[in-house]
Amino acid sequence: MGEESTERKVALVTGANKGIGRGVAQQLATLGMTVLVGARDLRRGEEAALSLRMAGGDAHALALDVTDLATVRAAAEWIEEGFGRLDVLVNNAGITGSGQVSPADAHDQIPSSVDVDMVRAVFETNVFGVITVTNAMLPLLRRSPAPRVVNVATHGASLTLTSDPDGPFAALLPSAAYSPSKSALLALTVQYANELRKDGVLVNAAAPGYVATDSNNHEGFLTVAQGAAVVVDLAMLGADGPTAGFFSAEGPVPW
Repeated sequence: MGEESTERKVALVTGANKGIGRGVAQQLATLGMTVLVGARDLRRGEEAALSLRMAGGDAHALALDVTDLATVRAAAEWIEEGFGRLDVLVNNAGITGSGQVSPADAHDQIPSSVDVDMVRAVFETNVFGVITVTNAMLPLLRRSPAPRVVNVATHGASLTLTSDPDGPFAALLPSAAYSPSKSALLALTVQYANELRKDGVLVNAAAPGYVATDSNNHEGFLTVAQGAAVVVDLAMLGADGPTAGFFSAEGPVPW
């Protein structure tokens, strides 16, 4: 890690070995940050970190399963020992609950017939995992002169957009798992932002858009780089930047 890396801003991205998380890690590294690649599978995390280093970035992998408190605490201790602080936390790790099927096409998420255990599993990662990681990293974030937290959500988390019978989401199948978990994440974003506002911690949520990733069988029409951009923008906010907001590349997204 060395003396040079500790002078850089330090960013942790969960679920950063592939998809949007990896795209965010790549862009933050390009901007000169030390990027910590959180991954459930350390081997895959190491592969992603090596790729970033080969491209000239400063990247390190660490084992991090957001549903496993022991690995989260170990990750916080590792960051504490190696860097002493954290400047950016990107809560990207998430699951759809539908395997490789996009939640938009997942019949197993229809509310009237959903498997409640599947809903619990989705919330365990997408909501409770965010609480676990954020709380573990907050002592490190408080040591940063400009701490930023970005929670990766989706346009489908918007109650305004999804409740409009004539809107762009009207054709999507109803979801009792993925979309509600991300709606809960938006609510959580606001509550953390309200608590931490006085401490200068800016907490926002991002909607990357329909990005081609494993979660939708790469059917999305945006590239990973395009989807990651709004997340990176929120991670790089200045002191006068917003908090308790929900944004896409086009601007604020309605709640």
